[in-house]
Amino acid sequence: MRYALLVQGGPYSHQATHSALRFAEALIRRGHHLETVFFYHDGVYNAARLLAPPQDEPHLGDAWRRLHDDHGTRLQVCIAAGLRRGLLDEREASRHGKEGASLAPPFELTGLGQLVDAGLSHDRLITFAP
Repeated sequence: MRYALLVQGGPYSHQATHSALRFAEALIRRGHHLETVFFYHDGVYNAARLLAPPQDEPHLGDAWRRLHDDHGTRLQVCIAAGLRRGLLDEREASRHGKEGASLAPPFELTGLGQLVDAGLSHDRLITFAP
């Protein structure tokens, strides 16, 4: 089956992100395909370039990047929610006159249309929210 996930919780403030990662890893182990993860509301903080958790905590941003690197999972960040929270790629930073990007690659800013498309084009869309 082809899955998409919607992550709405911040990386270290709610269990939503950690649960979404564990679910993602489990479905891949069972032979399913995780094609898209869409980050919305405070979930966009998972894409922050400067995440630096203590060494005794999992680095959730790196875990999402590994999913992309190992399985080609698209990591999409709602542009409106991201901009409100200071997450900008190079293009948006330039457009808004900011000094630099705060969005970590391979996360990409996208619109809500991408979320709607994920709901229509995947077999399942699973939401993880606080």
